[in-house]
Amino acid sequence: MATLPRARLGALSFWQTMTIALSAFIVFAFAQFALRGFVDYRAAPPIMHLHGMIMVAWLGLLVTQAKLAGNAGRTGRSTLAIHRRLGWASVVMVPLMVGSMSALCLTALRLHIQPPFFTPGYFLATVHVGGLLFAFMVALAVSYRRRSDWHRRLILGSTILLTDPALGRVLPMPLIVPWGEWVSLAIQLGFVALILRRDRRTLGRAHPATVAVAMAVLLSHVLTELLAITPWWIDLARRIASA
Repeated sequence: MATLPRARLGALSFWQTMTIALSAFIVFAFAQFALRGFVDYRAAPPIMHLHGMIMVAWLGLLVTQAKLAGNAGRTGRSTLAIHRRLGWASVVMVPLMVGSMSALCLTALRLHIQPPFFTPGYFLATVHVGGLLFAFMVALAVSYRRRSDWHRRLILGSTILLTDPALGRVLPMPLIVPWGEWVSLAIQLGFVALILRRDRRTLGRAHPATVAVAMAVLLSHVLTELLAITPWWIDLARRIASA
């Protein structure tokens, strides 16, 4: 009987499990891509290494925050206070994330090292649409920081958006073009469906934040596809690639 409180203390909540699982998947996706020899990181431009370090730092912060928030109810207000103070690191981390994403994308276009099955216009669109929506979701989550039901769903939603480039390194993209975009969308909506199932079990309905996450995921893919076939955007990508 004495081990029961310890077991409960060590148990992970749904939100902690989802955050850790998605973060681990992202790290795994990029790691296996490198181990399979698709990227020569020794010859990679410095911005690639910088973005990788920022990305890992963000995922580390994300997992730490999930653990702190999940344990706050059992370990007291001090844990929640640490969680809130540490959360302000996102004010610095998110611009660094988005800025390094953009810089890496532009560098890849100029060096012609973007994935060969992506057109320059599509590559430029997928990176910037995903990055900006990620930043918007985190900013929205911060604005709802005093409403934990909204905050944790929006933060998890921002993490689901980050799985798109990870899926691009796991799925056999050259074999499923032009359907890769929609396969990735279906998998990401599957992640959202797990949150929706949790909503229905605990609330009996879909939480508005979960609906917002689903809309953001759908919007990211639709906007990417639309921009990728827009003449002025295609011309912009070509000018960047030839600079």
